[in-house]
Amino acid sequence: MAERTLLIPSLLDAHYPLLRWAFASRQWDVVLLEGDWRELEHLGRRYVHNDLCTPFVLITGQVLHALRSGKYDPERTGVLVAQAGDACRGSCLIRLLRPILDKAGFSQVALLSLNVRRLERSAALPVGPGMLLRARAALFWGDALSAMAAQRRPRETVPGRTEDLRQRWLAVLGEDLRRGQNLSDGGILRRCREMAADFRAVPVTDRPLRKVGLTGDIYTKNCRLGNRDMVAYLEAHGCEVGLNGISWYALYYLDTHLDVWPLPVRLGGRALGAWLGRTQRRMLEILQDAGFSALPPYRQLKEQARGLAPMSCALGAGWLMAAEMAGWVRCGYRRVLCCQSFGCLPGHICARGQYAALQRKLPGSLIVGVDFDPSTGEGTVASRVRMLLDTEI
Repeated sequence: MAERTLLIPSLLDAHYPLLRWAFASRQWDVVLLEGDWRELEHLGRRYVHNDLCTPFVLITGQVLHALRSGKYDPERTGVLVAQAGDACRGSCLIRLLRPILDKAGFSQVALLSLNVRRLERSAALPVGPGMLLRARAALFWGDALSAMAAQRRPRETVPGRTEDLRQRWLAVLGEDLRRGQNLSDGGILRRCREMAADFRAVPVTDRPLRKVGLTGDIYTKNCRLGNRDMVAYLEAHGCEVGLNGISWYALYYLDTHLDVWPLPVRLGGRALGAWLGRTQRRMLEILQDAGFSALPPYRQLKEQARGLAPMSCALGAGWLMAAEMAGWVRCGYRRVLCCQSFGCLPGHICARGQYAALQRKLPGSLIVGVDFDPSTGEGTVASRVRMLLDTEI
């Protein structure tokens, strides 16, 4: 049994149940934090300045809620925080969260940083080959699993069948990761083919659904707390949601964020990106052969984005957000909802600043943004979504 407990706040709903096995070790027993966004937001706002973004408010609420529950010994507990390492305020999460925990009486709790920008090196989570191999497998399995579930769930004839299958595969893949099995390219892709066959066999109806591409910054797009369970809301209103996985962001990050490292490390990052890119292309071929939709591979998506987005802007999700919007429109998801954190400077420049231009360059599309903030009421969010769904295009 591990000596200590590592708490991981929500970020990637589809991937963290698998990535947890990359972070687990003899030292750390990993616990994924959950919760209701209303309760966590209320708690976080008691400790966080109102100028900070909603992801930090929710992360603070999650961590404090867990520590105050009494389930974890503060002396033997750590918190893992992912940091982007650029203009995003999330790059300062460790330094912002430390005084909050001290003030709340949890100064014993260790804060660990996960980033490749050499931030908070004294608090960095040790990364080894085993962790990288497990993380790579979890990355592609999470991408494939979330895409297939999203395209089957709204059309299933037996409610709950898709979610049951998803949970079964999470258990199978989690056991693979725990045991260190099927981590090679062949093993990863074999599991993808097996999943594709299972999800394709789920009985579905041919009822018409509106296709909506969901984009935005990494937290509000991929975390149900950050977007107030937007996928479930859209599906309940007769939509099929296109939500791409994390491999595009990982490849974008390797492509644009390694400038702080010496040349040998940057060259190694490019080699790693090429390796991951090959696996991504083969995974996407498996999905498409099974009849599932997906964005183009990263390199192709990047080339398609030239002339549509300012490629020099790589802060936060940068030009990738505009590229994803265009990519989903070209895949037939002509309505695009961009979820963002209010006050996120990179997001507002690279996403909101592109809506009108993208719609002019992509005839027949409609792009609507919704900003999430503790001051944003549920009615405001709902009205933005209805604007997207009810406007004729």
